[in-house]
Amino acid sequence: MREAITEPGGIAADRLRSIIERIERLEEERKGLSEDISDILAEAKGAGFEVKVVRQILRLRKQEPAEVEEQETLLDLYRRALGM
Repeated sequence: MREAITEPGGIAADRLRSIIERIERLEEERKGLSEDISDILAEAKGAGFEVKVVRQILRLRKQEPAEVEEQETLLDLYRRALGM
């Protein structure tokens, strides 16, 4: 249900302000988390890990095992077709 905004100080305006402020807080949290992830990746790099590969592993872990297997099978097939 939509609330009609009839005046700046009305209930609907308060609700809108609340929504905007909640989104702003979440965006700040996301920025902080992104910075934390960057710090961890820098730590991984400092420990001798290749950051590109770490990111690739993170992407793979989000996928279903069958999907990963299918992609790896196709990648292997394409490599063999190209003589790699």
